[in-house]
Amino acid sequence: MTAFQKTFDKSIWEVVSQITVGRVMSYGEVARAAGYPRHARMVARAMSRSEEQLPWHRVVKSDRTIAFEKGSEPYKKQQALLLEEGVKIKQGKVVPVASDKNRALDEVLWGPGDDT
Repeated sequence: MTAFQKTFDKSIWEVVSQITVGRVMSYGEVARAAGYPRHARMVARAMSRSEEQLPWHRVVKSDRTIAFEKGSEPYKKQQALLLEEGVKIKQGKVVPVASDKNRALDEVLWGPGDDT
């Protein structure tokens, strides 16, 4: 593993580990939050290399759908975990909570905040 991969992986793990119960982030949002915009496709690989338990089920595609093939066992598991946490799924898409919708607009206008 290269030095870049190690640094990248640790950054991704840190972001994913901080996604709170009932919330989701897209692979692209995780990459951007970790400081690696345009590296969304590498996020899943980084998560799979983690030796610690990450809340992987809280990461979805940019269109708010689950990345696994619909109906597959991994799809069903991720969907069940999200539903268990109170995440709403409508027509196969995660429904963002109101504060997530507002956050997206705030980030467009002001950039990512630190939530303090």
